[in-house]
Amino acid sequence: MLAGLATAAVVLPQAMAYAAIAGLPVQAGLYCALVPMTVYALAGTSRPLSVSTTSTNSVLTATAVASVSGRADASTAALTLAVLTGAVLLAAGALRMGFLADFVPRSVIVGFRTGLALVIAASQLGAVLGVPVSGNGFLDQVGDALGQLGRIDWLVLATAAGTVALLLVLRLRPRWPGPLIVVAVAIAVSAAFGLEGRGVPVIGSVPGGLPLPRLPDLGLTLALLPGAVGIALIVFLESMTAARVFRERADPPLRPDRELVVLGAANVASGLFGGYAAAGGMSQTAVNQAAGARSQGASLVTALCAGAALLALSPLLAPLPRASLAGLVLVIAAGLVDPHTFVWIARRRHPELVVALAALAGALLLGPLAGLLVSVGLALFVVLYQANHPPVYVTAEEDGLLVVRVEAQLYFANAHRVADRVDALVTPGTRVLLLDLGAVPDVDLTASGVLGELHDELARRGVALWFAALNRRPRRTLRGTSDHDRLTGEHRLFASVADALAQHRSRPIT
Repeated sequence: MLAGLATAAVVLPQAMAYAAIAGLPVQAGLYCALVPMTVYALAGTSRPLSVSTTSTNSVLTATAVASVSGRADASTAALTLAVLTGAVLLAAGALRMGFLADFVPRSVIVGFRTGLALVIAASQLGAVLGVPVSGNGFLDQVGDALGQLGRIDWLVLATAAGTVALLLVLRLRPRWPGPLIVVAVAIAVSAAFGLEGRGVPVIGSVPGGLPLPRLPDLGLTLALLPGAVGIALIVFLESMTAARVFRERADPPLRPDRELVVLGAANVASGLFGGYAAAGGMSQTAVNQAAGARSQGASLVTALCAGAALLALSPLLAPLPRASLAGLVLVIAAGLVDPHTFVWIARRRHPELVVALAALAGALLLGPLAGLLVSVGLALFVVLYQANHPPVYVTAEEDGLLVVRVEAQLYFANAHRVADRVDALVTPGTRVLLLDLGAVPDVDLTASGVLGELHDELARRGVALWFAALNRRPRRTLRGTSDHDRLTGEHRLFASVADALAQHRSRPIT
C-alpha cells in the first residue's frame, strides 16, 4: 500500500503536467492514472510496471490531435486516438509481434527521446514566458518566442522559475514527493496572493467525479491511424524497456505478446473513459519499485488515489498556475536528455552516433510523429546494413592456405557481396581457401549458388575451396542442390578449422 501511495505522489502531478503537453484538460491525465493503470494491474505480466501517461505519448498525442483540429475537439480526438492505439496493439498481439521490442536500437531511442525533450520544452515556452507562442514545430515555436522576448510577463516567468527551482532543491531529498509538494505549494501561493487576479493564467475549474464512458469518433479513423501506429510502437517499446529494467530475478518472466494485448486493452479502456494513450513509464515504475512494490497491488492503490483525487480534490486544483505546470514539464523534459549515453556511443560506435543524431534531427525538424517514422526507418536501415555488410576477415595463413571467417547468415541480399570480399582476400600465393563457416547459421539457395560460382572462379585460378565447421542447416540446404558434390566432396569439408589445417599439413597441395 505504501508503494502505491508513494507512486501516486509522483504520478498524479505528472499526469496533470503531461495532459498540458498533450493540449488536454488536466482531468484527462488523471483519467489515465485511473483507467489504464487499473486494467494493466489486473492482467499485466510485470509486477512493478506502472502504466499511465508519459511525456512521449503526450507530445505524440498533441501532434496527432492537431492534425484533425478542424474536425473534432481535442478531447474527442485524443480518446479516439487512444482507442485506435489500443486496437493496433491488440492486433499486434494477435499476430504475436512481441519481437518488435528488440527491433529498435538504443541509439535511435536515445536520439529520438532527446529530440522529443527539446520539442516538449519548446511547446511550453508560451506558458513559461507569459506570451502567446504560435508555430507548428520546434523551430517555429522557438523563433516566435525569441521574437517576443520584449513582451515577457515577468510574474508568470517568476512563477515558472520558482517551480523549477523548488523541484531542483527537492531532488536533494529523493524520498520526498517533489512533484506533489511543488503542486501543493503552487496552489497555496496562487490562492494566497491572488495570482489569477494579477494576470497569471490558472487551470481553472476541473470537472469532478469519475470518468463516464464515451464513444470514439470513427470518422477520424483514417486521419488518426498513422499516428496510432506510431504511438502503439512507442507504448510497447517504453513499457517493455521499463519492465525489463526493473524486473527482479524472482519475478515471473515477461511475455511480450501478452504485454501487447494487455497494453492494447488498457489503451482502449483509457479512450472509452475519456483518457488518452498510456504506457509504462520509467520514472513512475522506478518510484514504484523503490517504494517496495512486490505486486500490481501497488498500482491498484495508485489508481484508487487517482479516483479519490477526481472525487474530492478537483475544486482545490483550480488556482494551480499554468506556469507551474509548465515548469514541472520542463524538469520532466530535461530528464529525457541522456548526455552520458551520447558520449558512450560516440566513444565506441561512430556509425551509431550518426544514427542517434539523425533521430534527434528528425524529431526536431520533421515533428514527433514524422521523426518517429524516420527513427524506425533508421532502425530498419541499420539492420539491413549490418546484415549486408557482415564481418569477413582472415584468421590464419600458412603454406599457401588462407583461412577466412564469415560471421553472418548468407542469403540472397548479401551473398554476392560476401563472395566478392572473400575473393578480394585471396593472394597470388594462395593455393587453398578455407572458409570458416562456424558463425554462419544458415545458407539459402541463392547463397548456395554463389558459393558454387566462387568455387568455379577459384578453380579456374588454381585455388581449391574448402569449408570448415559447416552448421546443420547450411549442410541440409547444400544437400538439396546441384552444388553439393563439388562444394562438399572428398577432402573439402571439415568439422573444424583445426582438422582442415591438419589435413593441409599432412597432404599439402602442390
